[in-house]
Amino acid sequence: MNEKPKSTWRNFKRFLFGCACFATLIALFYAEEDWRGWHAWNKFKHQWEAKGERFDRASVIPPAVPDDQNFAMTPIVASCYLRVLDKSGHPIWPANTNVVNRLEMTVVQNDDWPTNGTGNWQKSTVSDLRVWQNYYRATAAKTNEFPVPSQPGSPADDVLLALSKYDPAIEELRQASMLPYSRFPLNYDSENPGFILLPHLQVLKHCSQVLQLRAIAELQNGQSDKALADINLMLRLADSVRTEPILISHLVRIAIVNLALQPIWEGLAEHKWSDAQLMELDSELAKLDFLPDYKLTMHGGEMVLCQIGHSDYLRHHPEQLPNLFNTEDGGNNRSTLVACLCHLIPSGWIYQNELHCVRSMMELSLPLVDVDRRIVSPTDARHADAVIEADAKHPGLYNLLEKLMLPALGKASERIAYGQNAVTMAHIACALECYRLAHGEYPESLDALAPQFTAKLPHDITNGQPLNYRRTADGRFVLYSVGWNGTDDNGVVGLRENGSVDINTGDWVWRYPIK
Repeated sequence: MNEKPKSTWRNFKRFLFGCACFATLIALFYAEEDWRGWHAWNKFKHQWEAKGERFDRASVIPPAVPDDQNFAMTPIVASCYLRVLDKSGHPIWPANTNVVNRLEMTVVQNDDWPTNGTGNWQKSTVSDLRVWQNYYRATAAKTNEFPVPSQPGSPADDVLLALSKYDPAIEELRQASMLPYSRFPLNYDSENPGFILLPHLQVLKHCSQVLQLRAIAELQNGQSDKALADINLMLRLADSVRTEPILISHLVRIAIVNLALQPIWEGLAEHKWSDAQLMELDSELAKLDFLPDYKLTMHGGEMVLCQIGHSDYLRHHPEQLPNLFNTEDGGNNRSTLVACLCHLIPSGWIYQNELHCVRSMMELSLPLVDVDRRIVSPTDARHADAVIEADAKHPGLYNLLEKLMLPALGKASERIAYGQNAVTMAHIACALECYRLAHGEYPESLDALAPQFTAKLPHDITNGQPLNYRRTADGRFVLYSVGWNGTDDNGVVGLRENGSVDINTGDWVWRYPIK
C-alpha cells in the first residue's frame, strides 16, 4: 500500500533534479555567453589602449571653458537652446515657451524658396537678386514678414532692406563672436548619448543663410568690406561647433562653410576683393582643416558616444532593442511580450555586437583619412563599405546591430574630403586673384603661385596628385580635383537628374562664368 506514494515521491524528486539540472545549464549558458562577450570586448579594448587609444567618454568630451569667454553662453546665442536645454545641458520638459529665440531668422517664409535666386559656385552660377527682390515684394503683398520699399529700388538695396529686420540680432551676434571660446552645453553624460539634444545646429545654419544673402547683396552694392565682415561671421558660426565630437555637428559646419564660399566665389568672379581683403580671406580659410576633426567625430562621436554608449544603454535597457528596428507595437500585449523576450538576451551578445561595430570603426573607418599625407582615398572608402555590406548579408547573433549602428563609412569620409577640397580650391583661387592683381592676368600654371602668393601648393585630396588647372580662352581659369570617382572628367561637374550637384560623379570644380 505504500508503493504508490514512494513511487510518486521518487518521480517528484527526479523532476526536481531535472529542473535543477536544466536551470544549471541555463545559468551556465548565460554565464558562458556573458563572460565570452565581456572578455572579447575587453581584450580588444586593452589591445588598443596599449597603443594609446581611449574609449571612455571623458576622452572625447570638450573641456569646459569660462562662461564669460564662451560664445555659446552669451544671451543671444543661449536663447536658441534655452527652451529645451538649461545652461548645464539638462533637458527642459516641457519646453520653456517663455524663452524668445532671438537667433530665429530665415531668408524665406515657410521654406518657400525662390527658384534660381541663390547661385551655386559648384555649378558656376551667380546669384540673381532680382529673383529675391520679386520674392520679397510678393511676400509683402500677403504678409508683413519682410519690409519692402513702396517703389522697387535696386535688387541689392531691396534685399538688404528685407533682411534689415535682423540687423540688431546680427550685430549682437557679431559682438558675441569676438569671444575666444565656444562650447554649447550638451548633455554628454546622458544615459543614452544617442539622444543628446542639438537644438543649435539648425539655428546656426539658418543664420548663415541670412548672412550669405546679405553678403551677396553687399558685394553687388559695392560694399565689399561689409560683405567680408558677414563672411567672417559665417566662418565663426561654423567654428563654434568645431570641438563637438558629433558627426552631424561637423556636417553642419561644412555646410555653413560651403554657404560662405558662395559670396567669396562671387566676389572673386567679379574682381570685387582688394589685395588686403584677399589676404584676410586667405588667412581665415587657412584655419579650416576638417581632416584632423574626422577622428574626433568618428572615434569620439560615432564610436565612443554612439556605439559604445548606446551598447551600454542597451545592456541596461534591453527592452529598447526593438526601437532600433522600428518594430511596431502591435498592441500593448505584444509590446510587453517583446520587451520581456529582450530581457532574456545575454548581455554578452550585446558586447559581441559592440565589438563587431567598434572593430570595423578602428580597422576600416578611421584609416580612411590620412591626416599626415592629407589624402582621403575613395578606393579605400568603397572597400570599407563593401566589407560592411558583405558582412551584413550574413547576419548572426554577433553582428545584428552592425547595419544599424555603423554609419556609412564612405559617405562620412567623402563629405570631409569634399569640404576640405572646396576650402583648398578657395585658398588657391585667392592666391590666383592676388597674382592677377599683381600681373594683370592669371598664371600659366599653379607653380607660379609659390612661394610669393602661397607658401606651398596643396595637392588633390583624393589621390595626392597636383590639382588640375588651366587658363581658358576668356582669360579665366578652371581649377579642379578628379573627385570621388577618381576619373579626370576634364573639369565637368557631375549632376543628378534634378540638376543638383552629384559629388560622387564628375570632377570637383572651381571656375567662373564665361564672360
